Amino acid sequence: MAWEEYRQAHPDGYGYSRFCELYQQWRRQLDVVLRQEHPAGEKLCVDYAGATIPVHDPHGGPVRPASIFVAVLGASNYTYAEATGSQELENWIGSHIRAFEFLGGLPKLVVIDNTRSGVSRACRYEPDLNRTYHEMAMHYGVGVLPTRPYKPRDKAKVENGVQVVQRWIVAALRHRKFFSLAELNQAIRELLEKLNQRSFRKRPGCRATLFAELDRPALGPLPTERYEFHQWATARVNIDYHVEFERHYYSVPYALTGQVVEIRATMTTLEIFHRGERVASHVRSRQNYQAPTVAEHRPKSHQQHLAWPPSRLLRWAQSVGPATAQLFATILESKPHPEMGYRSCLGILRLGQRYSTSRLEAAAGRAVATGACSYRSVKSMRERSLDRQPLEASATRPPLEHPNLRGASYFDPLDSPRVQ
Repeated sequence: MAWEEYRQAHPDGYGYSRFCELYQQWRRQLDVVLRQEHPAGEKLCVDYAGATIPVHDPHGGPVRPASIFVAVLGASNYTYAEATGSQELENWIGSHIRAFEFLGGLPKLVVIDNTRSGVSRACRYEPDLNRTYHEMAMHYGVGVLPTRPYKPRDKAKVENGVQVVQRWIVAALRHRKFFSLAELNQAIRELLEKLNQRSFRKRPGCRATLFAELDRPALGPLPTERYEFHQWATARVNIDYHVEFERHYYSVPYALTGQVVEIRATMTTLEIFHRGERVASHVRSRQNYQAPTVAEHRPKSHQQHLAWPPSRLLRWAQSVGPATAQLFATILESKPHPEMGYRSCLGILRLGQRYSTSRLEAAAGRAVATGACSYRSVKSMRERSLDRQPLEASATRPPLEHPNLRGASYFDPLDSPRVQ
């Protein structure tokens, strides 16, 4: 393969025998390496190719490079490859799932590089796997073995597989123009089939025949259900008893305000855990800056406050009587915003719990008639029993007579005795 690529670049270059002779001279300068034995169905080595393939926007947008995921079985060298939009965790997990389904079974061990999508903390002896990646491996019943940092020979199979994919697939597609990942992956799948069917030079058969003979019978069965991708995150509960996740806000019980919780998000749901116990569950929001809230997560005082919107306040006032309904409507309309009148109406509502509705209706009628439409006025009327006095009595009361009271004529300059 290396010689064929060399001859394509240099048609008049070395022949195959001379190229192999020079290659052997170069090999003798290399250090000795451990020859790795790969039992059938044991290891699947995975990595990303260094080369990318551009994907063009059909509407004239920016060109985006597609990463090439490569997976190679140890015993047969049977190869899987696909293009993804990035090397982020969701694509990393999805590529593993599609590789397992392409093989039709599961290896015992997946060998990976110390990529950030797979390993959260690299270590020569005890690396920490990404939590989501670890749960995916547990779902499929496969082990994950990260290689030692900066030791590519630990996964020599996939290193060679990456070179093969770059030569036989990426290079073959370099003159084609793709406008979607689906179109690109269709082209990759066609070349991948040819690659696995291509005969070996120094041994009989090909990757596909060795896979059918060695690896395929030794692979474990796929689970009945496909793994559902999810993410884990930690967050501190805000003072409004909500946590933020990807520009969305989800409620938790208000007693957890200030506590650190764990968030498990799938494509459709979001669960919140505190000390291993699930405390909240929401449908995944797709509108930025929205705040899905469960009413039971609020304190009782907040629930009571939100339980009385203007429409409900007015309906309750109408059930008391027309004067109370007119009083509430006047209070709400007199404010720049109806919510500014909520407290006054709720205060009057609370007065109705201490006195009879007939007395509240009478006090409301007096408040409307006198223009004293406020909670304090109604409360004062109730405390001083003014609601028991008829309005007509105060309107027809005769004027007071007293020697110290002067009439309007006293203040008329023309009739006043003070005018000289």
